[in-house]
This record gives sequence, C-alpha cells and structure tokens, in this order.
Amino acid sequence: MYAIIKEGGHQHKVSPGDTIKVQKIENDNGKEISLDKVLFVSKDENISVGKPFVEHAQVKAEIQGNEKGAKDLIFKKKPRKGYKKLTGHRQNYTVLKITDIVFGG
Repeated sequence: MYAIIKEGGHQHKVSPGDTIKVQKIENDNGKEISLDKVLFVSKDENISVGKPFVEHAQVKAEIQGNEKGAKDLIFKKKPRKGYKKLTGHRQNYTVLKITDIVFGG
C-alpha cells in the first residue's frame, strides 16, 4: 500500500514506515499529525486517483524533529566590474515518519 501526498508544494510517494523530509511544520516532536492532501492511493490492486484530492483518505505521520539542509551557495559576479558577492542559504525541514494510510473509499 502506498500513497502520493502533496505537502509544502512538493509531492511525495509514501508507504507505512517511510521517513520523509518536508518543509518546516510548526509542531512538537513526537506529535501525531494527519496529512489530508492525498492525490493517489494504491491498496493491493485497488487504485484511487483524486480530482484533485482523494476524498476520505488521510496519511498519519509522526514528527521526528526539525533539521537544516545542506548549505546552498549563491555566487554573483559581473565581469570586468569588480563585483563579486557570495551568500548562502540553509533550508529548514521537518522529518516525518509515516505510520499509517487511512482510506475509507
């Protein structure tokens, strides 16, 4: 059984027991959350595709913690002008452990 969910502008293929990184969610560690934006559910040979979301489908997940991603460097330069600028950015993520996929249809 697996599902495709939409979280934070990205789509993730998840199964029970998987661990995924999503954009930061403000919640406590160890708290159980449910993700309602389910685009696709496959259970055995039954397939359900949403328009845009599958009704009565949820993905239950447990928050494992918050992390920062690797640093992305941004380098700007203008040739023959002596202009150089180096900046960096680290994206904040929340690690989710998928516990269950609930599908009532």
